Amino acid sequence: MTRSTRERIIDEALRLFAERGYSATSVAEIEAASGLSPGAGGLYRHFKSKYEVLAAAVNEHAARTRAQIAETLTDLSAVDTSTEIEERLTHLCRAGLAKVREERDLTRVFFRDLSQFPELVTTVREGLLQPMFDAITTWFRAQPEYAEADADWPAIGAALGGAVVHYRLFEETVGEPPGRAERDRFVAAWVCLALGLLPRSAVQAIG
Repeated sequence: MTRSTRERIIDEALRLFAERGYSATSVAEIEAASGLSPGAGGLYRHFKSKYEVLAAAVNEHAARTRAQIAETLTDLSAVDTSTEIEERLTHLCRAGLAKVREERDLTRVFFRDLSQFPELVTTVREGLLQPMFDAITTWFRAQPEYAEADADWPAIGAALGGAVVHYRLFEETVGEPPGRAERDRFVAAWVCLALGLLPRSAVQAIG
């Protein structure tokens, strides 16, 4: 599908912000990367300023995340509960890793540049991060095996979701996975920890 000029500007600006930093990226560089004549003012036909491009990228990623999470939860809920709980947990963990990877450019910008824009930090927190944690909480509460578990699901969602986010961030910043645990080992360990939350009745039923 062909991207509109506005979409190209947002995508290329975010890529450049991630690579070079917000302050180090000029409007002319964004225009050139977007296929516009650099310095000719083409960006201003769609946005009032460089900041407005950044704000549009953050807001559109947040909106897309909310839609994707709703769709993912629907897809995961459609998995027959007769499927082994280990397999369902594996799907959940891998979906989280894929989502964090998809947002790697925005994540880099978030940690390097957004402290100067507190309103955009709020958008990332409420539009991307918190929905991911809430989705994990919602998923666990919907699984019959965990129905009798006496658990603080929001806190558990923060712990398990935080592990997924940290794994990807560590890969991006350090260049290798934390503990040198490759993806399959991390997922297996994550599933193992989640299985430890099962109430005794569920463990006996599975066993």
